[in-house]
Amino acid sequence: MIALIQRVLMAKVVVEGQTVGEIERGLLIYLGVEKDDDDKLAQRLSERVVNYRIFADEADKMNLDVGQSGGQILVVSQFTLAADTNKGRRPSFSSAAVPDEAQRLYRVFVNALEEQQMTVATGEFGADMKVHSINDGPVTFNLSCR
Repeated sequence: MIALIQRVLMAKVVVEGQTVGEIERGLLIYLGVEKDDDDKLAQRLSERVVNYRIFADEADKMNLDVGQSGGQILVVSQFTLAADTNKGRRPSFSSAAVPDEAQRLYRVFVNALEEQQMTVATGEFGADMKVHSINDGPVTFNLSCR
């Protein structure tokens, strides 16, 4: 399971002209689910995300996590993160989870964030989404769990 996380000043997801998820300051998370991922991995990755210290403290050092900074989280499913790009000119998605299982684990991940008292918005799984964001920094990290 892969989470590409971005510290943002704002982010929103639009599907067919309608905003389906929106946050102010916080984290925009693109989530990729792979074949061998499971509930335990989704829970562990959610804990890493919530506790990852990438927000500035009073000394302008990255010492605060998203909750300590008062931030929110927007989660967007992105199967392309599971792509194998090691050879050729076209990505292979053979390591990506099948859609039904990916959607289930996406929900497990989102629920795990909510259980940690985070304010969470989401995109629409499998939809053609337009993501708008203002990256703060820019600050972007690629987190994964195995």
